[in-house]
Amino acid sequence: MTALVIAEHDNNSIKGATLNTVTAAAQCGGDVHVLVAGANAAGAAQAAAQIAGVTKVLHADGASLAEGLAENVAAQVLAIAGNYSHILFPSTAAGKNVAPRVAAKLDVAQLSDVTKVVSADTFERPIYAGNAIATVQSADKVKVITVRTTGFDAAAATGGSAAVESVAAAADAGTSSFVGREVTKSDRPELTAAKIIVSGGRALGSSEKFTELLTPLADKLGAALGASRAAVDAGYAPNDWQVGQTGKIVAPQLYVACGISGAIQHLAGMKDSKVIVAINKDPEAPIFSVADYSLEADIFTAVPELVKAL
Repeated sequence: MTALVIAEHDNNSIKGATLNTVTAAAQCGGDVHVLVAGANAAGAAQAAAQIAGVTKVLHADGASLAEGLAENVAAQVLAIAGNYSHILFPSTAAGKNVAPRVAAKLDVAQLSDVTKVVSADTFERPIYAGNAIATVQSADKVKVITVRTTGFDAAAATGGSAAVESVAAAADAGTSSFVGREVTKSDRPELTAAKIIVSGGRALGSSEKFTELLTPLADKLGAALGASRAAVDAGYAPNDWQVGQTGKIVAPQLYVACGISGAIQHLAGMKDSKVIVAINKDPEAPIFSVADYSLEADIFTAVPELVKAL
């Protein structure tokens, strides 16, 4: 058995989600190969070769793969899929865009958001917003899997010495084209990669209060800023800050929840955090059920005091 990990990269370096996916692939048994599909992506291929546990890197380089269009990347994966028993993608926006196309073309069932590898054909994945864990066994010849990265430790980014093999790049499918990209620039860590996250909920009352109250705390901690869906829907924070089942799944070392009640949807996105601190004036708030440290207090008083103490 050999597993293939589809690397997420920027043509120069490998993104962190790939490292977690490599760990999941290694637990499936057998060798682990990594596909780096891009344009002028030799740097990313070399970085992938350094990942501990990887035995081979397949480097597909072509203009059609420059922007990671799902149709073209899927075609690239399908061109080599016959050599693998498992094909794994990080459960990110990019991975979830490509994986279903590959599974459909292979006529197999996709295993989504896997959080544990029980054996080569049996996996665990959360259902009902994480309130239940389903154990799923697949009899398909090829297992197409998206990996919830918070469920696996990251493989070491250095220490490996895999061979890099060039493969022919897939032709442009011609069904989509890259128009443009708008990238949000921030001095803060990227939300899904941050080791510390400060999140706010609807209790903050306005976007001005959200910024005024949480920014100093995030600055003190060197943290990324997050928000509940209610806060995002109310316009207090941008969409890309949303933590939860329909937002981003995070598992930082420290998660500070300010004025977040703890709806199931939100808990599904952050309950794997190593240490959870909750500040809420409602003693019955569900967030307290998952918090390691709970502070029953008014956030408008407690947060500024916390900032001063830091």
